[in-house]
Amino acid sequence: MKRAGILNRHLAGALAELGHGDGVLVCDAGMPIPEGPRVVDLAFRAGVPAFAEVLDGLLAELVVEGATAARELRQANPEASALLERHFPGLDLVPHERLKELSAGARLIVRTGEARPYANVLLRCGVFF
Repeated sequence: MKRAGILNRHLAGALAELGHGDGVLVCDAGMPIPEGPRVVDLAFRAGVPAFAEVLDGLLAELVVEGATAARELRQANPEASALLERHFPGLDLVPHERLKELSAGARLIVRTGEARPYANVLLRCGVFF
């Protein structure tokens, strides 16, 4: 049994399969889930688990070389916007409709219970060397 880190076996296994350049969408409970990518649904109740908590856990285990979020995030959800800009100074902002299109190409989607708008980010995996 694992002692620390991500304990959810489905999520831990999916993370272990990722490679350089793969996309991981971390999304709120309302984001449409496209057909194709593997989905690990962590949503339990509205707000549980929170977007920030799941993102922090993923960033402790992943190498991320870039991130994309919806432009609408800045005005609609300043707290999530500030969180993403702290983690990703070069955050790429696109229209929400474009983010939904890009999510279809993700290798993994991690759905949180977040109930605030536009709390979604598409991470691009990097390498540790």
